[in-house]
Amino acid sequence: MEQKKWILTVVLAFVVAMLPLTFRILESHQLQLLYMGELTNMILGKLGGWGSSRHDLSIDKAAKSKAIGPNLTACHPSYGRPDLLVYCCPPGFESPLPFVDFQFPNPQSHVRVRRPAHLLDQNDISKYNKALSIMKSLPYDDPRSFARQANLHCLFCTGAYEQQNSDTPLSIHRTWLFFPWHRIMIYFHERILGSLIGDDTFALPVWTWDIPEGMMIPNFYVNMNLSFFHPERDFSHFPPQMADLDYATERHISREQQIDTNLAFMYTQMVSGARKTELFMGCAYKANEGYCNAPGTVERAPHNTLHTWIGSNLNPGREDMGKFYSAAKDPIFYAHHSNIDRLWDVWREIQEYQLDIKDPDWLDSFFFFYDENLKLIRVKVRDVLDITKLGYSYEEVDRPWLNKRPSPSVPPKLARQILKSKENENQFQFSSNRVSSSDFRPHGRALDIGLTVKVNRSKDHLIKKEKEEEETIVVHGIEVKGDAYVKFDVYVNLIDQTTISPKFREFAGTFAHIPGGGEMMKRKINLKLGVSELLEDLEADQDESIWITLLPRTVSCGNVTIEAIQIEYIK
Repeated sequence: MEQKKWILTVVLAFVVAMLPLTFRILESHQLQLLYMGELTNMILGKLGGWGSSRHDLSIDKAAKSKAIGPNLTACHPSYGRPDLLVYCCPPGFESPLPFVDFQFPNPQSHVRVRRPAHLLDQNDISKYNKALSIMKSLPYDDPRSFARQANLHCLFCTGAYEQQNSDTPLSIHRTWLFFPWHRIMIYFHERILGSLIGDDTFALPVWTWDIPEGMMIPNFYVNMNLSFFHPERDFSHFPPQMADLDYATERHISREQQIDTNLAFMYTQMVSGARKTELFMGCAYKANEGYCNAPGTVERAPHNTLHTWIGSNLNPGREDMGKFYSAAKDPIFYAHHSNIDRLWDVWREIQEYQLDIKDPDWLDSFFFFYDENLKLIRVKVRDVLDITKLGYSYEEVDRPWLNKRPSPSVPPKLARQILKSKENENQFQFSSNRVSSSDFRPHGRALDIGLTVKVNRSKDHLIKKEKEEEETIVVHGIEVKGDAYVKFDVYVNLIDQTTISPKFREFAGTFAHIPGGGEMMKRKINLKLGVSELLEDLEADQDESIWITLLPRTVSCGNVTIEAIQIEYIK
C-alpha cells in the first residue's frame, strides 16, 4: 500500500514538474487549449499540500487574480426579456477549441481611418455595402457571418457564458468592461469586413452624433436598397429628425433647441460629470466578487438613450437596438459603437491620460473572438488600450460640447432664498437622520412621482476640502421591476420643474436604463454623479446641505424604488 502511494506521489510530482515546460512549448507555437489551468488545479488538488516548488507559488499567485474571462464550453440559453428565452451559443461550443493569443497588426501596414458617416462619399458607401452584403451571405457556421457577429453581443451581454472556473454568468454591461469589450468586438468586425473585399484599409464609419453635423441618422442607413437598412427601427426618427441624446419620451422641440440640449448634455457626461475614472468607466467588476452593476456616464447616456431612440416603437422591448440580445442585428450598431469608442479616447485625452486604470484584474481580463482568418483569438484588455498599435485612428472632428458649460437657470443667491422659503413652508420632504444621507430602507422609496430631499454635506470635507476629491451624489439600491425602458433625471437646488433641461447647471445627470441582460443584471444598481464643478457654479460648494431632486422621465419609473440618496467623496 505504502509502495503504491509512493509511486503515485512520484508520478504526480513528475507531471506537475513538466507542466511549465509543456506550457512553454505550447506558447512557443502560440497554440493553446482552453482550460489547461483547470487540469493544473485538479492535479494540485490531488497533491494537497505536498508541493512547495516555485511553480506552486506562481499558481497560487495566478489563483488570486480576479480577472474576468468567459468559459467558452459553458454556454446556455439566456433571457433577452423576462418573457423571451434566447439561444445565441455558437455551434459546437461544448468542445474546447484551440486559440492563439492576440498579436498587434504589422505597424508598417496601412492605418484604417474611421471617418464620420455623414462625410462618406459614394465610393466609401459602395465598398462598405459590398462587404456587408458578403458578410450577410455567409452561412451561420462561419463565425465571420453577420448573424454570428450579431450574436457576440447576445453572448456577452445576457449572461449566456459563465466565467472561467465559476458557475457565475458573465456580462460586460454596466461595468468597467463596457468600453474595452466593445472596442475588441468592432475591431475584429472591421477587419473581417475588409478581408471579405480584399481591402486592408477598410474602416468602419462613425456616427458622430455628438456634433451638430452628425446628429441625424446617416442617410445611407435609411436607404432601403442598401444592406445598411434595417426594418426594426423607429421610422419617425429617420432624417431630418435630430437624435435626442437625452431621450426619454417623444418631445417636439426645434432643431436648434435639440442641438443645444445635446451639446450641454455631452458636456455633463464627458466633462463635469466624468472627472474620476469610476464615474466614466463604470464600477470594478472582478471574478468571485459578484456583479457590480453601476454604469459610467456615457454608457447610461447617450449610449443607452440612443439604443432606445433607434429601436422600433412597434416591438415590446424596442428591438432590435433597444435590447442587448438583439442590438447588434442592426448595422447602425457598429457606427454607434465606433463613436462610443472614439469618445473613450477623447475622454482619456481630456484627462491627459492620468485616469487610466492600472488594476491588473482589469488589464488581464480577457475575451475570445474570431479574426478575419478564422482563428480564435484570446484578447486581454491590456492589448486594446492604444488604438495606434491596433492600426486604426479617427478622423478629427470638432468638439463643440467642450464649450457648452451650462449656467444656472436662476441666480444662485435668489435660488437659495427660494429654497429656504420652500423648506420653511414644508414644500420639500427632507431627512437629516444621518449625516449626508436620506435613507428609505428597508422598503425603499417609489419613484412614481418626483422626489426632493435635503442632504447634508460632510462638515469635515467643507473644512478640509481636498482639491483632488470629487463630490458625488449616490443614489443607492435602485431596483427596476418590469421590462420597460426607464429614465429619471437628477437635479441640484432646482427651483422650477417646468424649466428642466441639461442646458441648465442644476442638471446633475441621468439614470437611463435598458432592462435585461440576464439574471445578474436584475440586481440593484447604484447611480454615481460627480457634482463638484456643478456645486461651484451654483455657489453651493460651501453650503452645509443641498437639495437633490429626482424627476421621473418615463411612466415606467412607477416600477422603480430607491434605497437611499447620499453624498460621497471620490479621490
